[in-house]
Amino acid sequence: MPLPEAFDYAEPEGMDLVVGDHVAVPLGPRAVRGVVTAVRDGAGGNRPLKPVLDRIDDPVMPASTLRFVEWAAKYSVDAPGQPLAMALRGLRAPKPKPTKLLRATGALPARATPARQKVLDAIAEGAMPGPELATRAGVSSGVVKGLLDEGVLAIELVMPETRFDDLDWASPGPDLNDSQRAAADVLVEMVHEGGFQAALLDGVTGSGKTEVYLEAVAAALAASPEGQVLVLLPEIALTQAVLARFTTRFGGAPVEWHSAVPPPLRRRAWEGVASGKARIVVGARSALFLPYRDLKLIVVDEEHDGSFKQEEGFIYQARDMAVARAHIEKCAIVLASATPSLETIWNARQGRYRWLKLGARHGAAQLPDVDLIDMRQTPPETGRWLSPPLVEAMVQTFARGEQTLLFLNRRGYAPLVLCRACGERMKAPDSDSWLVEHRYTGRLVCHLTGFSMPRPDKCPHCGAKDSLVSIGPGVERVEEEVRELFPQARVAVFSSDTVFDADGARSLIATMAAGDIDVLVATQAAAKGHDFPNLTLVGVVDADLGLRGGDLRAGERTFQLLAQASGRAGRRDRPGRALLQTYAPDHPVMEALAAQDRDAFIEAEMEARELAVLPPFGRLAAVIVSGPDPVALEAYVRQLASVAPNADGVDIFGPADAPLALIRGRRRKRFLVRADRTVDLQGFLAAWRARARPPGSIRVVLDVDPYSFL
Repeated sequence: MPLPEAFDYAEPEGMDLVVGDHVAVPLGPRAVRGVVTAVRDGAGGNRPLKPVLDRIDDPVMPASTLRFVEWAAKYSVDAPGQPLAMALRGLRAPKPKPTKLLRATGALPARATPARQKVLDAIAEGAMPGPELATRAGVSSGVVKGLLDEGVLAIELVMPETRFDDLDWASPGPDLNDSQRAAADVLVEMVHEGGFQAALLDGVTGSGKTEVYLEAVAAALAASPEGQVLVLLPEIALTQAVLARFTTRFGGAPVEWHSAVPPPLRRRAWEGVASGKARIVVGARSALFLPYRDLKLIVVDEEHDGSFKQEEGFIYQARDMAVARAHIEKCAIVLASATPSLETIWNARQGRYRWLKLGARHGAAQLPDVDLIDMRQTPPETGRWLSPPLVEAMVQTFARGEQTLLFLNRRGYAPLVLCRACGERMKAPDSDSWLVEHRYTGRLVCHLTGFSMPRPDKCPHCGAKDSLVSIGPGVERVEEEVRELFPQARVAVFSSDTVFDADGARSLIATMAAGDIDVLVATQAAAKGHDFPNLTLVGVVDADLGLRGGDLRAGERTFQLLAQASGRAGRRDRPGRALLQTYAPDHPVMEALAAQDRDAFIEAEMEARELAVLPPFGRLAAVIVSGPDPVALEAYVRQLASVAPNADGVDIFGPADAPLALIRGRRRKRFLVRADRTVDLQGFLAAWRARARPPGSIRVVLDVDPYSFL
């Protein structure tokens, strides 16, 4: 629960609780689950304590996990119950029910018959369920029931055993080139030395980073009989491909952990991690909070990815939390990326992380050529979104029997629907976000709140019939255009609206990898980590999209995403090409992408950040205040602004209306706090929040190291 600190209870005589035990305790009229965080002598206390009701038979929470939970809460300036709830998420599913088996008691039946003898002969092989026993003996269930009633057979309740694949960490991996081998040797040495050590594995797309860190995984498994490895991935869609690589290498499947895993399997995974039987966990950011018994290595793959930032509930950046967890667990951590974040590069430059570089693609593959298409010089035809140079490149690629990936990080058919008669823009009720048209379902959807409605045939504002028009392209609209241009081509869309779960992602990725798709139109789900052997052309439909709206990471994020998308081309022995449609070819991000000069872009971005004392040279935090009443909200944010602590090295901007000023009926205001790295930012935020207690309708959310500025 979101309480500021732990509650005290009395330990009943003989219960002998230890730190990490799960217990049932009274809280008001209810009995609730709790985790013991400390045990101390309470003799002579000045107040009576309610006793613990019972110990819950679940694996003990390791002390290191509890330390991490408490550290995470302090860093995020949040209640410790929030990350603890994440750490206990695997226990929400009920325990599996015991299996009823029948066994022989040694007693003889009062009346022997051939049928009863068949049952006794069959049960001699060992205990088994009643229906199976009747089938094996070739008798009716009544014969088995008669022996059970006489006491010749007895029921035995057996809990199903949780088993995980045996892993062969000694199996040799593929041959590595010289730079891969050098990097792998450093990672293996880090694991063998033990203790906290961090490394940045910085390799161009297709350089074989996965095979390098798999060598460290093998070393971690060999280091201890219960040694465990955590591999964090930013997208569920990437999980299946990585699981296949692990299974091929170690002869068994790792444990999955993400939102699509059903609750019973999630409980199985949680208990396997707590017991040490689950040796490798591959999962999303929340896997960081599992109760690892003997963590030897953490890998954060695609460490630059913004998906590692949790924006709701307990707010945290999983990449940074992973480094903290490795420090608490005293284990090695590897941050892998072709386009590392500026924060990670800065830490590597400061000597905090080892910097391991892979500068070339593995084998015969070469990096793709990247060219810019100036949309001012060669615009698409009216009503279309693909420029003539991109269409011509697609024609040539299709003629060679090769594949094209069209990348547009915008779901649906069109991002905006407006009325030609009155100019009304269709918005979600109680929210400022535009409704996105989805032609597949015939609905308008708010991607922020989940609201959806059928596409109306007249304007809800002015009543004009057939006046609503779709503005701008989404992946569905680009797919429609491709089908018109290439009627013979096999076309598919890869987005969260067309691929609903891990099985769907696995199926589509396998179909693309097998060469059974000619043109794949995709959002960022396909821009990371996938290896399509026959893909030689990547077309970025709207390269400027990420630069609009603006925040401090807009340029960095756009460079990373487009570099990753371009890197899907030419990953085998066929040369690849990437074409980026842009209205700003002279923008520094576009120039760096075309020149494939990452270092020049990083230097320019670092210099701008340093001048403004922004991350990684300074720190940021956001204070988001929301409420249903605009007047009460305005009064509170003014009060909050007036009581801000005076502190050297801290700047406060705001309050200002958030760009998305209305969500689910709640008005939103934002403060932005910039602090020098020497400032205790968490202490500042906690002290500020304590000076102005919000009224019941007002909600205050603190976001340390914000990634979204909406």
